[in-house]
Amino acid sequence: MPPKKREYTPEHARGGVKAGLPTIETWPNQYRGYEITITIPEYTSICPRTGLPDFGTITIQYLPDKQCLELKSLKYYILGYRNLGIFYENAVNRILDDAARACRPKWMLVRGAFTTRGGMRATVEARYPRKRR
Repeated sequence: MPPKKREYTPEHARGGVKAGLPTIETWPNQYRGYEITITIPEYTSICPRTGLPDFGTITIQYLPDKQCLELKSLKYYILGYRNLGIFYENAVNRILDDAARACRPKWMLVRGAFTTRGGMRATVEARYPRKRR
């Protein structure tokens, strides 16, 4: 008899979305009209369904307004995902929400390029401000 198929549950889908993470700090921007790109090549988290590790590169691009993201606090924030059960899609969207809330940029793009698993590679992008449905 084949093994019982494990279904995805609403708990899997919500996994990590509201978990406590370190605060992203900011500092006052002194200039206008320039873009910042931050690349974080060592992102890790845990799949909430399988418990297996996920790896990827997170890229945050933004046009700052009055505040810029402070990199050390951003590093600790991203490290907070290391043992967190969260899907790729949720992680990218949560990072966008938290980073945009912290610095209120003119615009922001968060891209997660995740390593190959099961013969497939996924890239997830989320943008601020969000388009209305």
